[in-house]
Amino acid sequence: MRHSYSGQALTLLGDKDRFVIPPEFRKIVRASSDDKRILCLAKHDRWDCLVGFGLSRQEELEEQLDREEDAALRLGRDYDRELRSNLLFGFERIPFDDSGRFTMPDYLRSDGQIDDTLFFRGAGQSFTVWNPAVLEQQGSEWNPVKSSCAGLVKEAEAKGKGQNRGKRK
Repeated sequence: MRHSYSGQALTLLGDKDRFVIPPEFRKIVRASSDDKRILCLAKHDRWDCLVGFGLSRQEELEEQLDREEDAALRLGRDYDRELRSNLLFGFERIPFDDSGRFTMPDYLRSDGQIDDTLFFRGAGQSFTVWNPAVLEQQGSEWNPVKSSCAGLVKEAEAKGKGQNRGKRK
């Protein structure tokens, strides 16, 4: 069964230095990981962000390698399956709790230039995870994605200000 990610969401760094997988993404990650609470995360191979998916994607990656190798052979191009496999399967398996909270390894935070905010964007068989400031630096082809992210950031900031108004100093 294929699993597909769509939509977008924003989460902020929480207590104990943990992030939260948004519910709409968490449900698909868990379903695609045979009901295990395992998130697969890696540095995206072209963009300054992370890519996420569930464990079932491993089988699809093997099929992708086969397709890429066949295409290279048909076109008479070299194909280093071992190198490509190393790049595709270098993801981290990260456990999360029932609420979707997880701790991101420092090297992934560095690879994705992650600060305290994550923007999740569905991309079909996987999703991307962006630092909103890094996403904003992307070219104009990213404008619809940047607009979605900016709107969610604005909502989060407004919500944060509203919560702070009710607190005594």
